[in-house]
Amino acid sequence: MRIGEIAALVGVTPRAVRHYHQSGLLPEPPRRANGYREYGIRDAVLLARIRRLTELGLGLDEVRGALADDEGRGLVEVLRELEADLARQEAVIRERRERLAALLDRARDGLLPAEGPVSEEFGELLAGLGPASDSPMAAKDREILALLDTVVPEEERARVIGMLHGTAEYAHEVYARLDDLAEAAPDDPRVAEAARVLADALPDEAGWEPPAEGADGLADVFFGDLAPAQSAAVRLALRLVQERQQKGKR
Repeated sequence: MRIGEIAALVGVTPRAVRHYHQSGLLPEPPRRANGYREYGIRDAVLLARIRRLTELGLGLDEVRGALADDEGRGLVEVLRELEADLARQEAVIRERRERLAALLDRARDGLLPAEGPVSEEFGELLAGLGPASDSPMAAKDREILALLDTVVPEEERARVIGMLHGTAEYAHEVYARLDDLAEAAPDDPRVAEAARVLADALPDEAGWEPPAEGADGLADVFFGDLAPAQSAAVRLALRLVQERQQKGKR
């Protein structure tokens, strides 16, 4: 048999046969005088076994290991590992489908935010901020919250959300004042007023000294997306909250 004939017999492509030769799974048969490979029945039997193993989901290295044991012990071991791996994949798929079903339920109730699938806790937080408005700052804030939902460890999520929930009622005024600073200079008098309004909205737990540029990747992403005056207002607000927190401890 030539390569096309053995490929058709076993139900694979000639390209697959050549790949198995290159991978060392299927030994090269002798060639005729004209240079064409000449395949026999043993080649077809081995090729059929390779096909069956790959259709079970085994990788080529696993197939090689299974074929190397004439008594079949290697094959049994490989098949058991494959079964365990498929069980793990089934568990992952089941969990993903459960999460997807929950997201679809929230979408039907109109609770799925445009920022994409987020945890239920952050979804409730975004819903508390109200529908996305024409405020550029509101849109940025929602994007940052969606980012936090991804990067904040699950064990920290409840604390962060609890800290942010109280800011919802001030959101409209805060966004409006920060939007007004989009084209302003960092020393604009409105910076201090916007910082005061934002500081009043933030809980004491939010007080921290903003890191210097380049010292914190997430902070750099956040502040880098703000206009200079907006960045100045947010940094000042965080310092004001920190000062308020320190006074409360005295």
